[in-house]
Amino acid sequence: MASVHRNVKRPAAMTKPVPVPELIPEKALILSGFGINSEMETQRALARAGMGADIVHINDLIAGRTGLSAYRLIVFPGGFSYGDDTGAGNAYANRIRNNLWDDLLEFLDGDNLVLGICNGFQILANLGLVPAFDRTCARDIALMPNRGGRLECRFVTIKPANENLWTKGIERIWCPVSHGEGNLSCSKETLQKIKQKKMVAFTYCREDLIPANGEYPFNPNGSVEDIAGITSASGRVLGMMPHPERAMEFVNLYDWPLLKEQMKRSGTVLPMESLNMQIFRNIVAYFD
Repeated sequence: MASVHRNVKRPAAMTKPVPVPELIPEKALILSGFGINSEMETQRALARAGMGADIVHINDLIAGRTGLSAYRLIVFPGGFSYGDDTGAGNAYANRIRNNLWDDLLEFLDGDNLVLGICNGFQILANLGLVPAFDRTCARDIALMPNRGGRLECRFVTIKPANENLWTKGIERIWCPVSHGEGNLSCSKETLQKIKQKKMVAFTYCREDLIPANGEYPFNPNGSVEDIAGITSASGRVLGMMPHPERAMEFVNLYDWPLLKEQMKRSGTVLPMESLNMQIFRNIVAYFD
């Protein structure tokens, strides 16, 4: 596990913050709004990876106080936008479609990236930006209520299903989930196309990387074929239910005290940050 972390002196791992690198010229736009609650963690994760980001309320975008053209990455972060009152991510997606759709399509025509995490994934699914087999952006998937019928707030293990710009250098990561509607569902035909085009980015698994096979709690929501995240057909849009930004630090991991003792006794250098940061470092590497 430690081999994929940055090596540091052992005492510093627990007492000093990770140094923030020089920022690349490209910037990210992190969308905010009513009920979104993960903007600051996402901004911090990107800054630590080397990319500056502005948090902008959706009303300011609609009012034209800022525009998408100044950015290379758009992030739809986690939360419960508009209270999920009309379905998870649906109201926020409608505000995008009714007010910013042409701007967003123009943004996607460029060599830019879009990331949706948890509620952000639900927004992308409602907009048809994933899987987005073509420019019609049909709504081909749905994130349905969890099979267990309740909010799931726990750590899960996920692993890459295919190598792409988002998954490079990742064997597995431990992420928190916090959602009531993460059960990815679609037709058999849509699922076949997603798999054929290698658009499954992450799947839920056990800690030893054996597939979850739908078994709870390894698959926390009943998602078809353990899918935790998918990309668009272009590969430049990623939607995922787990929250990598909520466990940036090694000490954020649920079992870090046990891991710390195991590493100390084996002589392994303690990491300062978790494996989850690799997703954000991959974003920076794409532009850098």
